Amino acid sequence: MPADLIIYAIVAAGLVFWLRSILGERSEDDPQKPNPYKSTVDMLEKKLDVPASQEDKIPGAADKITGLAAHPTSTLSIENKTAENALLDIAKASRDDFDVIFFLEAAQEAFVIVVEAFAEGDHETLENLLDETVYKAFAAALDEREKRGEVLQTQIQSIRRAEITEAHLQDKTAFITVRFTAEEISITKDKDGEIIAGHPDKPNKMRDLWTFGHDLKSRDPRWLVYKTSGDLEDDNEILPNSH
Repeated sequence: MPADLIIYAIVAAGLVFWLRSILGERSEDDPQKPNPYKSTVDMLEKKLDVPASQEDKIPGAADKITGLAAHPTSTLSIENKTAENALLDIAKASRDDFDVIFFLEAAQEAFVIVVEAFAEGDHETLENLLDETVYKAFAAALDEREKRGEVLQTQIQSIRRAEITEAHLQDKTAFITVRFTAEEISITKDKDGEIIAGHPDKPNKMRDLWTFGHDLKSRDPRWLVYKTSGDLEDDNEILPNSH
């Protein structure tokens, strides 16, 4: 046999031996090897402080609420026990699985969309995301701005925090209030294009309280904005207060 073939045979045999020593050989009678992905589930359960009663348990609605209340993240939180208990009541009454993490992430997206749609005068987007009463307040503010010939330019730079401050059920409608702490750049120009408010390069701190509402009996998955108000005395009032 040529020398090069002998060398290849030795290398191949060595590889087979090495793989068997690492992976092992499994017969039909051998127990199943541990699931390497289970550690991810264990880590999530540990983070949410949820005991694992089943091998592949996925945290449910109540688990996520109590977990977030006990261990807030860097950007998401529940302010107090009263809000936590109210969220648990909402989760029990919901026809769908209520995911508090998903709710807060979607609420942040809605916050950015509404703020920037108001700046752009986008009535259609606002009407789809706001309760009728809130939309009327926004539409009236847009009309007044248009009459003055002013232009508002606003961009959310970041959302520092979204915290649920309170929640309650009214009949079958759930209401959740979120405090948003954000940084935005906003300027207002007059009809001549001159800046009369804000700064194009200096971010402002923005802290607003928004109440979202959802009919738990409805097949429409949207949570509409039922109320908006500033939460800082020196807040730059970009949006009209709808309460």
